[in-house]
Amino acid sequence: MTGKKSGPDEDAAKEMSVREAGKKGGDTVRDRYGSTFYEEIGRKGGKATRDRHGVEFYESIGQKGGKVVKEKYGPDFYEEIGHKGGQKVKKLIAEAKKKRADEASEKG
Repeated sequence: MTGKKSGPDEDAAKEMSVREAGKKGGDTVRDRYGSTFYEEIGRKGGKATRDRHGVEFYESIGQKGGKVVKEKYGPDFYEEIGHKGGQKVKKLIAEAKKKRADEASEKG
């Protein structure tokens, strides 16, 4: 022991979990560079991975992930989420058409 007393900052840092530290760091990066920063680095990382491993790599990991999801939730899961997605798209299209009609009636 060095005889040095720990201050409140050191005690808080010791009690912070890895998850909390990661969130704190991520929030700091977002505040400094903006949320689009993550989109940009994700796109660059995806392109670098594609260039290094080829498109087949993504096909392979997609199939592996799909197999795991199928084993976990069953084959009907895809039908359910497909239906939900289709209903969401249908709703969004109807809302867009209504908005367009409302705007046209306001102008004319």
